[in-house]
Amino acid sequence: MAHVYVSNADSGEISVLHMAADGALQLQNTVPVGGNLMPMAISPSQHMLYAARRSDPMALVSLAIDPQSRDLKSVGEAGLPASMAYIATDTTGRFLLAASYPGHQLTVSPVQPDGTVGAVQQVVPTGPNAHAIMASPCNCYVLATSLGGSELMVYTFHAETGHLTPASTWHARAGAGPRHFRFDPAGRFVYLLNELDGTVDVLAWDAQLGRLNSVQISVDILPPGFTDNPWAADLHLTPDGRHLYTSERTSSTLAHFAVDAVTGHIAPKGHTAVEAQPRGFAIDATGQHLLVVGQLSHHLSRYEIDRESGQLTLRQRLPVGQGPNWVEILA
Repeated sequence: MAHVYVSNADSGEISVLHMAADGALQLQNTVPVGGNLMPMAISPSQHMLYAARRSDPMALVSLAIDPQSRDLKSVGEAGLPASMAYIATDTTGRFLLAASYPGHQLTVSPVQPDGTVGAVQQVVPTGPNAHAIMASPCNCYVLATSLGGSELMVYTFHAETGHLTPASTWHARAGAGPRHFRFDPAGRFVYLLNELDGTVDVLAWDAQLGRLNSVQISVDILPPGFTDNPWAADLHLTPDGRHLYTSERTSSTLAHFAVDAVTGHIAPKGHTAVEAQPRGFAIDATGQHLLVVGQLSHHLSRYEIDRESGQLTLRQRLPVGQGPNWVEILA
């Protein structure tokens, strides 16, 4: 059994769904928060859900997760200096990291003993359009993208204080538009999705030096016959690291890639038509279910993942709020 949280940007609410053992979803509750809700993150303790409001008053909203029902209750808000496109905690859950696309900056906020987020303690200017931020598996570094600057930046993370200092930078092609990224389960590779040219870059991660090196560059995610402007959005790996999926909003498709566990290389395995404008999706902890929302369709679809082939089979479709864009799954 699991629970699913969907942020709905246009209706300013979070949909709470119950997921049965077989993956079947049922809407459990709708929690009004207000404003343009987008990125979310679950605390490592699984006691809190954090959501960023991207309209005034811009804030990080802390929502307590009921230990029994898994429903949400808003328990605090902390103001933000800019609209945040992505939020994440460090691996200990002591700090909340955020990246601002229009503000060209990263922020670090402390998490209080009660689990709520406190006031921003550090603002780090970046290149144009910071878009994603995430701690490395060792919690020694924080990585962040600059979409407009075509960079994946690495910062040393001082885990006791939460302070960030620059460490290194990996440079993508001009105009690639680095957006979201994921570490593989072993922490050896980083998979970087480029929004503007519709590609994935595979990078080797050196956890000792805090550096990235190119392994496989500019792997196309676009469906056959695509002639429009790419608008890549999100990517996720199955928990076993064998399959990688990416979403592309112009074509409303997911691309599927097989992952070589030794080399980190990816090989294209096809495309699946999904909800209209799939900004966000998620894969559950069992690796059996992929949930994707359509920002224009206002629906969520559940796909069953074939463990061997990675092929997707549609199993369920249901309405959520207006403008759904982010999915988090609590096991």
